[in-house]
Amino acid sequence: MSIYNRLQITSYLAPNWFGFYQAIAAYLDRVLKIEFQLQQGEYDPLEDELLFQDQIDLAFICGLPLIRYSQIVSNQFQTLVAPVMQSSRYSNCPVYYADVIVNANSNIKKFTDLAGKTFCYNDLGSNSGYNLLSHKLVPEKYPENFFGKTVKSGSHQRSIRWVVEGLADCATIDSVVLEQELKDFPELSQHLRVVEVLGPSPMPPLVVAQRLGISLIQQMQLALLQPDAELQKVMKQFGVRRFAAVRLEDYQILNQIYKDRSCVSLSR
Repeated sequence: MSIYNRLQITSYLAPNWFGFYQAIAAYLDRVLKIEFQLQQGEYDPLEDELLFQDQIDLAFICGLPLIRYSQIVSNQFQTLVAPVMQSSRYSNCPVYYADVIVNANSNIKKFTDLAGKTFCYNDLGSNSGYNLLSHKLVPEKYPENFFGKTVKSGSHQRSIRWVVEGLADCATIDSVVLEQELKDFPELSQHLRVVEVLGPSPMPPLVVAQRLGISLIQQMQLALLQPDAELQKVMKQFGVRRFAAVRLEDYQILNQIYKDRSCVSLSR
């Protein structure tokens, strides 16, 4: 019997997967007899006071801010699991890609055609939306200030719309987010073309506060590694094959990429 009656889960990930996270919260509620309250994060995790005050029990979080946060505040979170997607492109591993998208009606056919164009990104702290592309543009391979202009959209979903509407020439989008958005709004697919794929990167995990104790943490992980039929139904809807146990060290590569990108200026 757990000493906790209610636990708080925050998602710092794209809202088009919020229904999936709700299903996970409901499943843990069923199995552990604890009320799990899920909310969409309002801030960048590295700017969220609740996170720094250790007020969040579990979080769905991108690997880059997670590993950066763990260097500021050590031993607060433990990684539980990350989704493994059904599509063959993910090779039955907990990974995702960053798809570089352009408007299908543009004359942009390959990555080098993006020189001098307008690039939009969701957030400077995003691995898929900014980090991986910055790392690709190392000075030895591409000219400094590769893009003519960079603009912040605030979200992957808004970046997609900006490319479709011609407000930006290109964006790099989390492949899982992009695939879900095309499921939700299939009419978008005729307006978009992928010209480059970056990655793979380790899939954003579900993390848990270590203060909850080893026993409860192990129960959560075991439950997610053995989902019931109800959760499996939702997993199938979102294209998730299974959950895989992951370690914090699996995300260290993202921090190295982040450090390497510091010498790159994307635009004038």
